[in-house]
Amino acid sequence: MLIITGCVANKWDNTSGMVQRVVKTDKYDIMTYQKITDEAAPVNIYIEGDGNAFTKRGIPTHNPTPNSTLVRDMADADAAPNVVYIARPCQYIMSENCTQSDWTDGRFSPDIISAMQDVVRQVAANRPVSVIGYSGGALISGLIIKNNPDINFIQWITVSGVLNHTDWTQHFGDKPLTKSMDLDSMPNIRQIHFVAENDKVVPRKLSEKWTNGHTMVVIPNASHSHFPGI
Repeated sequence: MLIITGCVANKWDNTSGMVQRVVKTDKYDIMTYQKITDEAAPVNIYIEGDGNAFTKRGIPTHNPTPNSTLVRDMADADAAPNVVYIARPCQYIMSENCTQSDWTDGRFSPDIISAMQDVVRQVAANRPVSVIGYSGGALISGLIIKNNPDINFIQWITVSGVLNHTDWTQHFGDKPLTKSMDLDSMPNIRQIHFVAENDKVVPRKLSEKWTNGHTMVVIPNASHSHFPGI
């Protein structure tokens, strides 16, 4: 049984005409919003962050659907002819295959990455792809780029991006994400990384370490979930 969750409580009135579409993969059904107006043009793909994975007390939730519309708003504001927003597995749609591990220690597991890259492959449809990953979605997008050299990725953009979960959990003294894959080296692709000046979730010094040699832009007066001007 599929249960669509969070859609009423997290209402989003997009202005660009993006259409809600569920994309099926082998293990999960994934929520997307799509605007495809030029079949031959490149597509900008936005990948959601970890969502509402934990309470403020660090306890795993029962529903990882994001409370924020930040990533959807970024996609909505994108004037490109082809724009797609992709949620993470178990966000908005809770299927019988979803387990709490899918948004906690296994949020970057092989099953999760396989499902996400399947969605990217389906919506790309042989078009050139720019991929924009937010928070944990940055790591998802980086792994997809590295693992799928046959997809025509032309640009990688991250916003408040977690680019190595081992460094990230060690920095905070958190439990390691034992069921998750990690991004041990950066993809060989044109890239830009937007970092929030006041990010407490992904500290700037970690971003500086990860993006060494690549373009990093620090956004003044921004926090992890608040990026004025983006």
